[in-house]
Amino acid sequence: MGELNLILLGPPGAGKGTQAELLRSEFQIPHISTGDMLRQAVAEQSELGELASSFMDAGNLVPDEVIIGLLLEALARSDARDGFLLDGFPRTIPQAEALGADLGKVGRKLTGVLLIEAPDEEIVRRISGRRVNPASGRIYHVEYDPPKVEGIDDVDGTELVQREDDKPETIRNRLAVYHEQTAPLADYYDNLGLLHRFDGSAAPAEVFTHIRATIATLKLEETI
Repeated sequence: MGELNLILLGPPGAGKGTQAELLRSEFQIPHISTGDMLRQAVAEQSELGELASSFMDAGNLVPDEVIIGLLLEALARSDARDGFLLDGFPRTIPQAEALGADLGKVGRKLTGVLLIEAPDEEIVRRISGRRVNPASGRIYHVEYDPPKVEGIDDVDGTELVQREDDKPETIRNRLAVYHEQTAPLADYYDNLGLLHRFDGSAAPAEVFTHIRATIATLKLEETI
């Protein structure tokens, strides 16, 4: 297989971040998060970065064509020559269509789309259980990784807090947006023969084993 060009999909809290880091390390391809990419472009004050900044400063969404332009710039860098892992974009079918067309213009195409799924209530339990030290950023979980004393940081004794983004009602709102806007991408990419589903309820190592096996199959199919 020449390039390994992947999109990572899934609801918030399904484990995409963990799998992205494992994929980046295993296959030596850059993990391109649109949020990180936007922040970097703004910091570098590139032409597109300044354009994106003008929208963000005004409290507006950055237009799709600007984001795709930044993505194409990132994909032109030497570290993305052998592939990339795209996370956070596309979020809608029109964005997916535009991305596919623009990738084609630069002679690239997707290898596969990895969808990590988990039930809504499992996601709410995972995220709402987080507790954070507001000073250091250390994160605990009331169920999976609790502090020695409930509500108190093990290291410095600071009282732990639950972030607004981690409250159940906020998570359910984010999930509702995901189901409305982004979940339809599953059928879109499935119809293109690119979608591969993984059970995010399983242990991260098990999920990654299945992803790695899928990629091995894709490589084998390309050589036949």
